[in-house]
Amino acid sequence: MQQYPCLTSNSRTAVAIYVPFYAGLEASRCLWNHNHTIRDAGPLRFVDWVKRQPEWEAFGGCDHFMVAGRITWDFRRVKDEAGEWGNKLLHLPEMQKMTTLLVEGSPWDNNDVAIPYPTYFHPSSDSEISIWQTQVMKFKRKVMFSFAGGGRPHMKESIREHIMQQCRQSKHCKLLACNNLGVGKCNSPEKVMELFEESVFCLQPPGDSATRRSIFDSILAGCIPVFFHPNSFSGYKWHFPQNQSSYSVYIPESHVRSRDLNIESQLLQISSGEIKKLQKAVIQLIPGLVYAHPKKTHLQKFHDAFDIAVQGVLNQILHLKLLHSSNGSCTHKK
Repeated sequence: MQQYPCLTSNSRTAVAIYVPFYAGLEASRCLWNHNHTIRDAGPLRFVDWVKRQPEWEAFGGCDHFMVAGRITWDFRRVKDEAGEWGNKLLHLPEMQKMTTLLVEGSPWDNNDVAIPYPTYFHPSSDSEISIWQTQVMKFKRKVMFSFAGGGRPHMKESIREHIMQQCRQSKHCKLLACNNLGVGKCNSPEKVMELFEESVFCLQPPGDSATRRSIFDSILAGCIPVFFHPNSFSGYKWHFPQNQSSYSVYIPESHVRSRDLNIESQLLQISSGEIKKLQKAVIQLIPGLVYAHPKKTHLQKFHDAFDIAVQGVLNQILHLKLLHSSNGSCTHKK
């Protein structure tokens, strides 16, 4: 943010006001083994502070935005009961007016927007991106489909165990299991990226939530993502094409759970021509999904994930300002 060329210290001339509150770090201090009063203390202090700032008065917070750094569900607790997860930051009235960027947004609320998870690649120039795209196109992909991740045996609705079982039974699938001894392999960038670089399709089922960082790691490697839940891709409205089928494959998770569908046979039906078309689209997405190096960035040709997020914020805030000017409020739902 500090390297952005269009900064001003005069809030009266600013289209948008960035609020440097690190909500994800604050939440992670007390998400576990603390009651809701402790979890809400930081968010309540924050909104009390921000609404007393002179910049808040102009549009009642409609022009404010921040980055939360975790998934939306860590900030959307509805009930003050034991066992309920997260804090209630994004449900506070003040936060209904602001725009918050997270790595996973809510499908039902418009005060947050999903932005890509950071990957291992932070390019310093346009040429680094172009060289990587060219290299990705030349990878020899000897694995039809793969999965890197762990099961979720404690989650009854999870399809991960089904997916891992199908992968083990298929001669066309390669599994990088992240359970027990496999954890170390999954924490290794080399092992994960090597798998994605040799795979045509990368399975991306929901885990603890609908999205996962692996989606962006696989696209960076030129691997076509296979989604099983619409919320895995729908929240990234600024960074993914609206037409999901133009760059990925969608298999409803209900079909996998009921065992009515075999993933291998489904993917083998896709023609080589369609695969090449999807691969080309995936590789074209790479520039907009990576975050360029913050101190060595000289991108002229490409817009990275940061550029796209900032432009999305500016467009959304201009819309919110119009709402505020017409009816005095910018709190709204999808």
